Formats: sequence, C-alpha cells, structure tokens
Amino acid sequence: MTDDNRGAVRRRVIKSGKIAFGGGAISCVVRNVSESGAMLEVESPVGVPDRFTLVFDTDGSRRRCRTVWRKPTRIGVAFEEASLPI
Repeated sequence: MTDDNRGAVRRRVIKSGKIAFGGGAISCVVRNVSESGAMLEVESPVGVPDRFTLVFDTDGSRRRCRTVWRKPTRIGVAFEEASLPI
C-alpha cells in the first residue's frame, strides 16, 4: 500500500478525456492514473453516473470505471477491468 491508502502508485498526467454513458459524454481532464484507477477533473460532478466508460482523447482507449469519491471539481475512479477495445 502507498502512504495514502491506495493499492497502486499513481502517475501525474494531464490528458483530456470523456466520461461516456448512456449515449452522452462529459469532458474531463485525467490528472493522475494508476493500474487500478484515476483522478478526473470536471467542471462539476453533477450528472456523472456511478459507473461509466472513460475514453482517452489521445489514443481512443477506453476503461470502465466505478466512482469511489467525489469533490466539487474532481472524481476518483476505480477501473473495473482491463482496457477495452477501441
């Protein structure tokens, strides 16, 4: 375990992405990422469902996510499985 109770070390990044769900999408910025999850920055977490697909704009890769915490402009997510096909 890391010092802040995470199971995996997170790398700081700044990548644009989309929170995709039910035919809609919300833009976000991925602020850090690990093998098990990520922290996303959004204008507002209102309307973001508990489960969604995170799509990275840089390469189109996708990860299914489960929300584990919410703050006024940030969302912590756990990845539910390995990368999804594009």
